[in-house]
Amino acid sequence: MLEQALKDQVKGLFASLKNQYTFKIQTSPSHASKSELIELLEDVASCSDKVSVEIQEAEDLRFSILKNGEESSFIFRAIPNGHEFTTLLLAVLNMDGIGKNLPDETFIQRIKALKGSITIKSYISLTCTNCPDVVQALNIISMMNPNIKHEIIDGAIYQDEVDALNIQAVPSVYANGKVLHVGRSSMAELLGKLEDVLGSDFSASDAETKNYDVVVVGGGPAGVSSAVYSARKGFSVAIVAEKVGGQVTETVGIENMISVPKTTGTELSANLKSHLNDYPIDILENRMVEKVEMVDGVKSISTTLGEKIHTPALIIATGASWRKLNVPGETEYIGAGVAFCTHCDGPFYKGKRTVVVGGGNSGLEAAIDLASIATEVTILEFMPEVKGDQVLQDKISQLSNVKIITNAQTINVEGDGKKVIGLKYKDRIREQEQLIETDGVFVQIGLKANSDVFTDVVETNRAGEIVIDQNCRTNKAGIYAAGDVSIVPFKQIVIAMGEGAKAALSAFDDQIKGLQLAN
Repeated sequence: MLEQALKDQVKGLFASLKNQYTFKIQTSPSHASKSELIELLEDVASCSDKVSVEIQEAEDLRFSILKNGEESSFIFRAIPNGHEFTTLLLAVLNMDGIGKNLPDETFIQRIKALKGSITIKSYISLTCTNCPDVVQALNIISMMNPNIKHEIIDGAIYQDEVDALNIQAVPSVYANGKVLHVGRSSMAELLGKLEDVLGSDFSASDAETKNYDVVVVGGGPAGVSSAVYSARKGFSVAIVAEKVGGQVTETVGIENMISVPKTTGTELSANLKSHLNDYPIDILENRMVEKVEMVDGVKSISTTLGEKIHTPALIIATGASWRKLNVPGETEYIGAGVAFCTHCDGPFYKGKRTVVVGGGNSGLEAAIDLASIATEVTILEFMPEVKGDQVLQDKISQLSNVKIITNAQTINVEGDGKKVIGLKYKDRIREQEQLIETDGVFVQIGLKANSDVFTDVVETNRAGEIVIDQNCRTNKAGIYAAGDVSIVPFKQIVIAMGEGAKAALSAFDDQIKGLQLAN
């Protein structure tokens, strides 16, 4: 089943395994997927003398992973092909204490502090790009806390369960029989939801106080660039982020990264983290900054894990978030028909039908971009008239494949479980609901800078963007901002990377001149 080139890669990954692992397969002799599962796991096991396969007869189809004869805390009721093949490999590596996706010790303490027992079931599809992150995070949480059990269930194999639960989107996560989460998520968000259900004994007072020369807040292109440039200058550096990659991870395809003709958000995020790991940078993921205070020029940062981090130089690179419609189906189909950037994702809709929600400048510009790619573009505007500049409206009027619908209130995004198939809106004049059949929905109702926690510390404009000078300095000594969170125009990956480098170089220059601790 596995090609030799892939087997060679697995051999390399498993070369450092220290423990013995067994894929314990339980399957009915007549199960339609029996041979496929056995062949896959035997191929993987053949890549290391530390891995073997054991087969037992059972009523359905599943397998667990034994470490030195002990059962794992999670079970695969699936054949981990497709996007979940990486999940299988990481399961073994993580059980062995290996893997760049493992959280730091403070976050592990928070996992262990969960109270009570719980069984989590994650319903997935092997074609889902959002599912692996959720499954891998829950596997790690279950490894770190013996009171948590996790089942990974392929909806295509266990269709009766999917039908009984009326599951319409994946991943769908159930905790003790109740919906815990649907759609894309991070380990921090999932743990937060488990804490809401179970409660926690975690005490913020248990968290450490840490000191660094430079602290970067934000794990996107600007943040990673800042951290790398700072580390190369010999600074002790920490990067604080919910997840390295940031908003980039939501981008399906990237074709405007100069010198990299084509990549994906997932690949770029992995490359960003790999680059960070080339330097002695402390990567503090799965937390956010709650508060920033300044005492005699020293910036004191409080995180959601209760940590206190002190630094003379703070670089804010928290990016911006696309304003969302907050309607059913939107979150579930991000990356599968719901998009926010025509520069990034527009080319994937060549010859397809698209809808742009929003009639401001960004919406009209998006429609103009899409008009040369898609066969059909429909602009939905909530108000009686579009709000974009007249020059853009004039351009739209010349495009035969673009139409505008005003007084349209978006109700929900329709999908077939894998991709977007339509968008439902209400005509606000006639009070009638309408369905537009479409392949893609581009949400263009504006960006919001992720600056809320910093607005009492540094100057921001009316849009919430942090005001900086040409060197990325804010109005407070020793605090810098880079990328989409700042007033820098054109929110693009390559620009954010450059701004991140500029912020780090400015911090270095100020350190030499002794300017960072000024009040």
